[in-house]
Amino acid sequence: MTAPAISVKNLSFRYPDGVPALEGVSLRVAQGERVALLGANGAGKSTLMLHLNGLHESRGEVEILGVPVLRRNLKLVRQRVGLVFQNPDDQLFCPTVFEDVAFGPRNLGLPESRMEEVVTHALAQVGLPQAAQRSPLHLSIGEKKRAAMATVLAMEAEILCLDEPTAGLDPRGRRELMDLLKALSQTLLVVTHDLELARSLCSRCVIMARGKVVAEGETSDLLGRQELLLEHGLA
Repeated sequence: MTAPAISVKNLSFRYPDGVPALEGVSLRVAQGERVALLGANGAGKSTLMLHLNGLHESRGEVEILGVPVLRRNLKLVRQRVGLVFQNPDDQLFCPTVFEDVAFGPRNLGLPESRMEEVVTHALAQVGLPQAAQRSPLHLSIGEKKRAAMATVLAMEAEILCLDEPTAGLDPRGRRELMDLLKALSQTLLVVTHDLELARSLCSRCVIMARGKVVAEGETSDLLGRQELLLEHGLA
């Protein structure tokens, strides 16, 4: 049997001040599937995402392509699952876009002789083929979001987890990013309030509230339940 891309079982987490963030969360995402993770602010969506490559430790089980997310496996897990944060400035910190995109592969030991090929391919995938020598400071917000995505594509991540990918974009930038996401072949877990994005990109949705999964199902069904969406601040 093929292992799921993401398997989360009975995951619970409390912040250092004791406030619960996740309570018994279970989630399964098949390889190649595209799933939207919906919920109001504070529902636990981003906290769950951070567990997928070991940025938080807590009670429960998390597996990526059958590999448990444990300290001894973090290098492999972080190569397989790439997180793209809502604020791209959290991922772009080098003098040039090239160095940002090369940062992950270089840390994984990729030979310098292959670096230009890998970086060029990743930037082409996100529609920024001419941006390698530009400073991230001079990119538009849409370009920054795509450059941040290139940093994980360069690591050949098989799973992409994106936190509010369309936040802050103008209509053109939003449309370009949606087209880019539709063209990707990776498994996608998309944390978003953007119901149009969820409807056009994802076959399944999961709704979280107060650190728990409260509903999940096919996108066409779940987004048609107006009372449910209103109850969880999504309508």
